[in-house]
Amino acid sequence: MNRVWREIQWAAKRLLDILSSGVLLIILSPLLGFVCLLIRLDMGSPVFFRQQRPGLHGKPFTLIKFRTMTEARDAEGKLLPDEQRLTRLGAFLRSTSLDELPQLWNVLKGEMSLVGPRPLLMQYLDRYTPEQARRHEVKPGLTGWAQVNGRNALTWEERFRLDVYYVDHWSLGFDLRILGSTALKVLKREGINEPGQVTMSEFMGIVSHSDGGKCGKTCHYPRSRRTRQSDM
Repeated sequence: MNRVWREIQWAAKRLLDILSSGVLLIILSPLLGFVCLLIRLDMGSPVFFRQQRPGLHGKPFTLIKFRTMTEARDAEGKLLPDEQRLTRLGAFLRSTSLDELPQLWNVLKGEMSLVGPRPLLMQYLDRYTPEQARRHEVKPGLTGWAQVNGRNALTWEERFRLDVYYVDHWSLGFDLRILGSTALKVLKREGINEPGQVTMSEFMGIVSHSDGGKCGKTCHYPRSRRTRQSDM
């Protein structure tokens, strides 16, 4: 009986995703068009940022969001640091979460859900512990349990723990609770960036320390390279 009820809830979740994303795309179409125009005037083309991200069970899909950074490079042709490429408009779009709105299309297509662990980078798949990798047992979401409990201000270890908690405790009621909390977080503009960073530092996995690798913690280091644009 529990299995049947859970399947009914999953079906209701998908129905909620389809109806909500479809209606929102229609209602917000004037706003989406206006943002497209602003980005085109501010940064030129392309207006959208597209990148391969891992979806359900790690299967790749193309995530779409509004572009917030320029393609400015140094004399050697390397991308400048994120903080130098992020424009005023881009910072505003991020602080209001408007840059995430195009992902409603990913939700409508079934690649994402309104609620679930955020889709991170493909190269992280080989860096997860088996427990952390469980975050891919559900579809990635536009918002999630980690997003309403600190978002990018959390450490990677904390985010993954919250993601797995969501996987283990998912219910339709839990999703509705997260959606309600998300609306409040967006209005307050909380947890947009990691402290001291304009984007989240790269997740490097669990590495060995001088203690023989017994620390048991997710370790963080300054970026040795820059991704084209981060969406953490």
